[in-house]
Amino acid sequence: MAQIGISSLGGGVTVENAGFRHGSTTVFDRVSFTIAPAEHVAILGRSGVGKSTLLYLLAGIHRPTHGRILIDGRDVMASARRPVLMFQRPALLPWLSVHDNILLPLRYSGLARRDPSAARAKVESLIEQIGLAERAAALPVNLSGGQQQRVALARALAANPAVLLLDEPFSALDGETRATLRKDIRALASLNGITLVTVTHDLADAAAMADRVLVLDGAPSTIKDDFALDAEPELRLRTRLSHLRQVA
Repeated sequence: MAQIGISSLGGGVTVENAGFRHGSTTVFDRVSFTIAPAEHVAILGRSGVGKSTLLYLLAGIHRPTHGRILIDGRDVMASARRPVLMFQRPALLPWLSVHDNILLPLRYSGLARRDPSAARAKVESLIEQIGLAERAAALPVNLSGGQQQRVALARALAANPAVLLLDEPFSALDGETRATLRKDIRALASLNGITLVTVTHDLADAAAMADRVLVLDGAPSTIKDDFALDAEPELRLRTRLSHLRQVA
């Protein structure tokens, strides 16, 4: 797999004493952690503990009630390259082809207008990398679920992210497609120096996608555990997290 030349090493994440309230409910409180540039981290926790909400804070979609979210030392909202979020569903525009869905971030950034040949070359390179060169003109309805997620990945990478955030991205996929896509996403992130943060409740996903795990738990939630994965990562996860319910 060749390097796409997407990201220089960057994307250090700092969360300082962050809290978030939804109405009268405190979702989490006093959450603090750091993620090194190009590190691959999984955030684990039971359903409803606030994993996706924390990811939305990292993406700048929500603002913390208190505390700070920093990317490379700057507030996430002021960062030159804000994190890019991949959702559970691909959310492709159904009337656009594979090529044109991936082109969208380059249209928004102005590159497609300023330098159409460079934008086209970047999209073609990404399509090649995700293994869909022969489906560039296809509409999303004619793609499998795994192929749609590959297009969503290429669209995210087209935005030149320093940090890529994944919100349960494999939940709707079959086992074989899931395993292949986990491997490919991780390989692309490693090759291009992208910081990877995966939210999941699935231990196999966490073991495949991360070198380090943060465990979110409690009411209100906070970081209850923070540990590195080494040999036999899935066994280590099951042993370490045996006290958590709804994590399997």
